[in-house]
Amino acid sequence: MIVLGIDPGLSLTGWGVIEATNCNNIIPLNYGCITTFAKQSLITRIQKINEQLQLIIDKYSPDNVAVEELFFLKESKSVGAVGQARGAIVLTVALNKIEMFEYNPRTVKIALTGYGSADKHQMQNMVKTLLRLKEIPKPDDAGDALAIATCHINTALRKFGQSK
Repeated sequence: MIVLGIDPGLSLTGWGVIEATNCNNIIPLNYGCITTFAKQSLITRIQKINEQLQLIIDKYSPDNVAVEELFFLKESKSVGAVGQARGAIVLTVALNKIEMFEYNPRTVKIALTGYGSADKHQMQNMVKTLLRLKEIPKPDDAGDALAIATCHINTALRKFGQSK
């Protein structure tokens, strides 16, 4: 199973691709960020997210896509920007006929650390440990995308009884 994890954002959309045969054999294939700039028009930014995401899908042919759900407590201004980026992501995934799963941040934290209020540092270290990386993925958005993909792998394999 190949999973593309995505952490939506208009300026930075984190992505991470992992492959798993079971919960104990998870291999990171690649990760990074799609970057757009505030000085660009909204249409240009959305097009770039779509085009770059399409290149990633073409290269890795994921079986599933796991995306972080919109979740905002204080910064309501950023809801619109993330929502627009998320729209481009959802459309790109739908046009490729890939099944998409959504996870809220608390679910991802529980799946990786067992603690729904884990802090950023704990999450980064768990991604590094679980994926046997030499260092914490940078930027943080790419690490978050890997965490979302790992959460999906753990959830999907456990659901279908393939955890061993």
